[in-house]
Amino acid sequence: MPLIGICGGTASGKSTLAKQIKSYFSKIGVVCIVSDSYYKDHSSLNFKERSKINFDHPDSIDFELLVKNLKKLKNNQKIKEPIYSYKTHKRLKKTKIVLPKKIIIVEGIHVYCNDDLIKLFDYKFFLDLDSKTRLKRRTKRDTKERNRSIEEIKKRYFDMVEPMYEKFIEPSKKHSDLIMNANSINFKKIIEKIDEIL
Repeated sequence: MPLIGICGGTASGKSTLAKQIKSYFSKIGVVCIVSDSYYKDHSSLNFKERSKINFDHPDSIDFELLVKNLKKLKNNQKIKEPIYSYKTHKRLKKTKIVLPKKIIIVEGIHVYCNDDLIKLFDYKFFLDLDSKTRLKRRTKRDTKERNRSIEEIKKRYFDMVEPMYEKFIEPSKKHSDLIMNANSINFKKIIEKIDEIL
């Protein structure tokens, strides 16, 4: 079971690419894991306290659980995946049963920030996109899907998102096997690489 990584800054198109790959290989089966689901549990804090957490720092991810679950999937075992709410900034009590498939995709901004996780990947893609475009895309998404104000989005972006991107995410692309401009993704090349692994 090949494990494919898709990394890049916020709103760089990671989820879109994962869905396209899943659709293309639908006949053999693909499971998509989003690293955001593995944000550490802060349900003991109130909403105001949770809102101040820097979720863009790699320390916000429960890598131990993520790696454990991915190893299970690679060993053809089902997992209980956490469910995270962007609106309330916390992990829900219920979980999601995920069954193993022929291809496993893991996408998220932090997926190349942990050595144990990096070792599990069979191939790693990185989507490069400029800051201005990412902010524009994130603003559109978060106002529509996450009920955030433009002021809140911009403050978090410049206080946390972009500084963490420059410090951790952008440097982590050195671990990738293929870096692509997110505005001109060569989907054919991506499919060819995955076919080689299969």
